[in-house]
Parts: sequence; C-alpha cells; structure tokens
Amino acid sequence: MNMNEKLILALDVADYSYAVELVDTFSPYIEIFKVGLELHTIAGPKIVEAIHKKGRKVFLDLKFHDIPNTVAKAGIAAARSGVFMFNIHASGGLAMMQKCRDEVVNVCLAENISKPMIIAVTVLTSMSQDVLKHEIGIQHSLKTQVRHLAGLALKAGIDGVVASALEAALIRSHCGRGFLIVTPGIRPSWAGTDDQHRMMTPKKALQAGADYLVMGRAILNHANPEQAVKRILEEMAQA
Repeated sequence: MNMNEKLILALDVADYSYAVELVDTFSPYIEIFKVGLELHTIAGPKIVEAIHKKGRKVFLDLKFHDIPNTVAKAGIAAARSGVFMFNIHASGGLAMMQKCRDEVVNVCLAENISKPMIIAVTVLTSMSQDVLKHEIGIQHSLKTQVRHLAGLALKAGIDGVVASALEAALIRSHCGRGFLIVTPGIRPSWAGTDDQHRMMTPKKALQAGADYLVMGRAILNHANPEQAVKRILEEMAQA
C-alpha cells in the first residue's frame, strides 16, 4: 500500500464548496477523505457523491451508536452510498456490532456491491484517563478499556478499530495482523496539539502498527497545506 493510501484527510469544514475544493487540491496526494458529523450534517450525502465523482474514496466518520437494528440500517445505507469505510462505536456492544456487520454483508452480497470496511471506535483520542474514570465511570485503565473494546470488535467480525496510535501496538498484539487500526490524533512534530490528548507522529504511528492515519487541522491550518502533506508523506515513507 502506498503512503497516499494510508493518509486520510479529515474534511472537518463547514462548507460544501470548500470541501469539494479541498478534494480537488489534495487528490494528487491523497486517496481517502474523511467526512465527519459537521460536514455531513451540512452537506448530506451529496458530499459523498462529489468525492466519488472525483475518483476518491470516503471514510464516513459518523460513529453510529444506537440500538442494533438502527445501526444495522444506517450501515446498509452507508454501504449503498459506496463509501470505502464507516465507523460505529464499540461501546454499543457485541450484538450491535454483529448485527451491523451481518446485515451489511448480506445486502452487499444480495445487491452485488462492494462491502465497506467497518471499524469500531474504542476510546476517543480526546478522552483522558481522568475523564474516563471520573466522568464516564469506568474504573480500569484507559489501555485496558481500549484492549477490551478492540477484542470485542474482533469477536463481532468487525474489520478493525479507531484508536490512538499510543494503543496501536497493544491492539496489534491482542487482535493480530489483518485487523485494521485507524488512528486519529496524529500530529507532526511541527504542529500544535489542539484538543487531542493521546497523540503520536506519523512515522511513529506506522511503526507502532497503525494502518491508516487520519489528519486534518495539522494540514489545513498550515501556512502551506500542500507542502505540509508532502512533508507528512515523506515522514511516513521513512517508517
């Protein structure tokens, strides 16, 4: 896999036209673009269609978390839209993940469409150990929680997880090769931290076992975004 297939650009913007402009600008360097809650709420499915028309892939980052039947139906809708990857919350439980996976597989086979990769969110990279314990009420360690949820996703037949690169080696050891690890919270050494607490550089994230790196503000907020992407891809190639 080439480095430009491993780097996912997060289109965390509030304008459809600007998002399409970004896809045009970065398509020479990047294969996959992330559409998250803000952009999808504003632009709807047409942003997914626009990215596909540019010949690029979509990671639909809507983090489905609901009763099993609702999540399964949302997953089917995502599959029919042709996205490359979408995510659900592992904390929704085994039955929710299994039902989503099974029904998406069945529809894709019946309708002869490509099955998107389904990945499960473990613990958000914005969440600290203190928040996990004192606000959410989970008493064991953050790493133990990530390991547990990754194992649950594997048991459910999910393709992989979203997790901090700091837990990538732990997940790889627990879940084995072939289990995808998608890592947000990636920051080059020359970028700020924003609201992420558990971060790693692109090179170190790949060395730790990450398959895909999700980056947004570190690129888009740079004085020269295209140059930033080139520097990041060069760093990734050294992993």
